[in-house]
Amino acid sequence: MTVFVDTNVLVYRHDSSDPAKQARADDWYAYLWRSRSGRLSVQALQELYATLTRKLKPGMEPPRARRIVRALGAWEPLGIDLATIERAWILEQRNSLSWWDALIVAAAQTTGCRILLTEDLQDGQAFGEVRVVDPFASADRTPEEVVEAAYGMNGSTE
Repeated sequence: MTVFVDTNVLVYRHDSSDPAKQARADDWYAYLWRSRSGRLSVQALQELYATLTRKLKPGMEPPRARRIVRALGAWEPLGIDLATIERAWILEQRNSLSWWDALIVAAAQTTGCRILLTEDLQDGQAFGEVRVVDPFASADRTPEEVVEAAYGMNGSTE
């Protein structure tokens, strides 16, 4: 049961401006490492580095941000190729998504993930086999419970 993780979830783990979201992001981060089920794209790593070093106030020192990005290399980041871009074009047009959201959904599909963890799209929204899970919408349930429920909604027997 792999989970594709959007940049915003990773950023909240390091952003103390919203303690509730930071705590929830920590829960997800711990679960994804423990279960070895986290996946992401090079796009998410690029956005994470830029956000940590330039957008957070105060910004993170680049060497620390680099260590975080390198560690996430264990999540088998997908490099965006032409096939993924073409898939994103279809998703963008068919679903009226922003380009960056379409690219994240396409990457989740390409990696075979059934769950896309993001707050940028509607919780429960489906794009083929990929279902959006807003990690902050279900704070009363553990990440394990959310993943099990999402896989059940997709009809998976994994």
